[in-house]
Amino acid sequence: MKTIKSLTIGIFLAAMGSTAMAQLPDWGCSEEVQQQMLEPVSLYQDAINQFKSTKDQRWLEEAYPYWQQIVANCPKQSKNLYTNGTNIMRVKIAKAKDQAERDALIDELMHMYDVRIATYGEGPKWTAKKALELEELLKEQGLDRYYPLYDQAVRMEGDLEAGYLVKYMEATINYVRAGKAEPTLVVDNYDIASEKLDAELDKYVELNDSVKATEIRGYIAGVEAAFSPYANCEQLVEIYGKKFEADPENIDLLKKITGILKKKRCIDTQLFFSATENLYRLEPNPATAMLMGQICFSKKQYNEAIQYLRDAAKELTGKDKYMAYLYLGHCYNHTNSYSAARSAYLSAAEADRTKGEPYRYIAQLYASSSGSASDDNMGGRSAYWAAVDKLQRSKAVDNSEENVKECNALIGRYSAHFPKTAEAFMLNLVNGESFRVPGWIGESTIVRTR
Repeated sequence: MKTIKSLTIGIFLAAMGSTAMAQLPDWGCSEEVQQQMLEPVSLYQDAINQFKSTKDQRWLEEAYPYWQQIVANCPKQSKNLYTNGTNIMRVKIAKAKDQAERDALIDELMHMYDVRIATYGEGPKWTAKKALELEELLKEQGLDRYYPLYDQAVRMEGDLEAGYLVKYMEATINYVRAGKAEPTLVVDNYDIASEKLDAELDKYVELNDSVKATEIRGYIAGVEAAFSPYANCEQLVEIYGKKFEADPENIDLLKKITGILKKKRCIDTQLFFSATENLYRLEPNPATAMLMGQICFSKKQYNEAIQYLRDAAKELTGKDKYMAYLYLGHCYNHTNSYSAARSAYLSAAEADRTKGEPYRYIAQLYASSSGSASDDNMGGRSAYWAAVDKLQRSKAVDNSEENVKECNALIGRYSAHFPKTAEAFMLNLVNGESFRVPGWIGESTIVRTR
């Protein structure tokens, strides 16, 4: 395997040597060292080319000593130096004569990634790659080495491929199951991973990139699956209840507790109530006002909830603003403040124009208070016309399967209350003509019969 044609080396050296020093590419080393590395680079590249054409791994072993020299002396010679380096080191590790040699080669592979990060950056990506290499090479025996690297990669500034977040969660669970950390670590790291994935999903949804969005949803499902054994409310309360009792005014802890319980829909637990009340007292802001509003709503304290939700809705944006107005509409509905409820639902529709849900709630509001339109000489049945109008509007803005199905079911139910054709005739009503619903509804609609 040592047979390398001198002609190849000669051509390479002649080409590089005849180039003015100022024109040499930047290899991350001095001009003098770069000149010294011309022959090792030629021999390394020839061996790599032979491997690519023959797939004979012995050529990777042939490249190894020259590759070592280049990485040690001119680490910026090429990014391919590190791609090929992974293949070279994998072959060397697989053929190690004993455990000591194998361990030394694995350490060399890790050092290669450190050099790459120092040379080209992209710390999160390559730190996570180090973790993955150790996990694959050392299995469970490497847990103490690879888990901290996943954790470091996730917490670093910069981009990280979403797939590594699933590996991070799996590593976290293995770490806890091995007795190396408390179960709270799983919840804490789930909070980090899910937040990053949610942000990635929002980015691709906004870009209308359905392929990437679907991919990210797959990763979210992977993280959720890993977390599911720790996800029920009873387990979460058990995990965080002790921490809350020990430090009930720790703002960071309170944010973590309220955040994770809200995400997992555990807002009717006493821990969520207590943590949110403390958080609002210590750090009142729109987000905590929103949480207080949700708590009061779940306790059926609607008037108190209204105060919190009105304050929150004024300041919140996006999804949070939408939810604040939706809850506010529910509260007004429960206090029979129907006009205010409609106004809140319309504000929710304005906050997120892709949602048909607010119009559906208004339709139900109209139908449930049809008696207020009794001045229509039909016992308030004109309210059902206005209700169906809102359901049609709901389907127009949100054609999701779930929304369309629910709207159609309500349309079928409400249409049964329309007056019969003969009855409409007796009331001088004609199909399709304009009609104003009396009472607080006050909507302009059209006559419809059955």
